[in-house]
This record gives sequence, C-alpha cells and structure tokens, in this order.
Amino acid sequence: MNDFITIGISDMQVSSAPAAFVTYALGSCVGICLYDPVCKVGGLGHIMLPYFPEDHPNERVHRYADTCLPEMVKAMQRMGCIPSRITAKIAGGAKMFNVADDCGFGNIGARNIAAVKETLQKLKVRIIAEDTGLDYGRTVYFYTDNGTMVVKSCTKGTKTFQECF
Repeated sequence: MNDFITIGISDMQVSSAPAAFVTYALGSCVGICLYDPVCKVGGLGHIMLPYFPEDHPNERVHRYADTCLPEMVKAMQRMGCIPSRITAKIAGGAKMFNVADDCGFGNIGARNIAAVKETLQKLKVRIIAEDTGLDYGRTVYFYTDNGTMVVKSCTKGTKTFQECF
C-alpha cells in the first residue's frame, strides 16, 4: 500500500483496515497510534500541546493531548471498537531546544509525553510501545491491517513496533 493518509500538526483520523497513516516531523509533538486488533480499526493523532486551554474555547481540540485522545477513542467506538481492546503506541516528545534552566518552553516534549500518558491512563488505554523523548525528530507510519508503527529518524534510523497480542 503506497497511499498514506497524512496527519498534520493538530490533526487526527481513524480508519478501518487497510489504511496507512503518516505524520511527519514530530519534534516536541507526540504522535499517538491507537488500535483495536479485533476490529482492525486504528487512528493516528499528532498533538502539539498537553492541555486544552479552557479560556480559549475555539481552539482546535486535536491540538491537545487531553482533548484529542478522547475524540480518537469515541471515533473508534463509532466504528465498532471496544475501549478495553484499544492499545496505544506513542512517539515523539523530544527536547528540541536547549533552553537555560530547562524552562517550560524547552521542556514541552516531556510535558506532552506526560499528558499523553495521563490521558491514556484515564481512558484505560494501555501503551504497548513507545519511542519518546531524547533530542531528535521522528516521522511515524501506522498501519491498520496489523497495528504496526514504524518510526523513522534521520539520525537514529528506523524502528518497527509490531502489535503485541
């Protein structure tokens, strides 16, 4: 399959098999692959920030970990998925900037990872694979026919995370 569904920054989509997703240039952002192996339905989200700002109600919900992930699970449920079967694979959340005193701006990747993990825990979605943190960018490919996540990096090569049953 050569036709990829491209997920941009602050975007999310779900699809049944066979589908292939890609999201490019994850720096401090986190890519989240959700998958139900029985229904063979999966989704990919590209979140940019940890928490939705309540004082800006017109913001894009897919930009934030705490609002994107529940939307992904709901979309998958509408396609017949059962939340207890959904698993997650995550990548990104790098520290892309060396900032004095490790202020919040310089450490947004770590905050994104923490928010993704917290939100997935609240949703009772297990993380079965991750390639997060450190200081390099990543591109993520995700395949709904078998739940495989492939993470590519210019400096670290390619890592493949297959579905664990």
